[in-house]
Amino acid sequence: MFDFSPPSPLVYQDLLKTALLEDLGMAGDLTSEVAVPATARARTEVRVRPAGRIAGLPMAVETFRLVSPEISVEILRPEGSDVAPGEVVAVVEGPARAVMTGERVALNLMQRLSGIATVTARAAADAAKHGARVACTRKTTPGLRALEKYAVKVGGGVNHRFGLDDGILVKDNHIAAAGGLDAVLDRIQGRVGHMVKVQIEVDSLDQLEVLLKRPVDAVLLDNMGPDVLRKAVAMVAGRMITEASGGIRPEMVADYAASGVDMLSLGWLTHSAPSLDIGLDFSFS
Repeated sequence: MFDFSPPSPLVYQDLLKTALLEDLGMAGDLTSEVAVPATARARTEVRVRPAGRIAGLPMAVETFRLVSPEISVEILRPEGSDVAPGEVVAVVEGPARAVMTGERVALNLMQRLSGIATVTARAAADAAKHGARVACTRKTTPGLRALEKYAVKVGGGVNHRFGLDDGILVKDNHIAAAGGLDAVLDRIQGRVGHMVKVQIEVDSLDQLEVLLKRPVDAVLLDNMGPDVLRKAVAMVAGRMITEASGGIRPEMVADYAASGVDMLSLGWLTHSAPSLDIGLDFSFS
């Protein structure tokens, strides 16, 4: 299993509170309060419908804890597990009203994060066969970046930049605004701290040839097919990290990774991965 650590609850507690308040509104869970006796207890099984990789259990547990400290959650399959269709990954027990109140927020997050982890796991396995890794991008759901990038790690991928302050990535518009590739490289030189990585995007082998004369950490090979990527990797010859990007979908990973690039970045992992179908099966007492 890929080595990862869940983020501190401090990272996502405010997000969970916002989501719960969005659902509860000003009046609370009217249906549960009217229809369900205050003394009713619920036991629910968190069941995965299709096969997939589980992510988001710590967030689900924290969601129920915020709703009521009387709710207990027993984890049957740990975070990052690959589970079969119909498998139960956790059991939630507590006051029926409270469990019903937290159900949707907890499931929404688990389904979203598990979907990302599931797709990433498949893509990462295809890339690893050729010695490459897959990374996510900043194309994340507003407000969910930390959790979606965490789900990518659960899937065996790696994170690219978390934000604009996390390294320098010079793209085509930066180059155009600066007056060309040489001009932008001149501007960067001597203005970056020694701990800050510099990556430059190129979209042609001619641009790459210019870049190879300058000291940078990584090159982003944008919108190049596998055949052109092979030529680019040969030109770089290990002098910097090579990363392929631009419209790469999971089913294309193996062909692109076979070019010899070090990394493949897929915005698809966080902007298009389908949620994994997960449900709660209730029993009451």
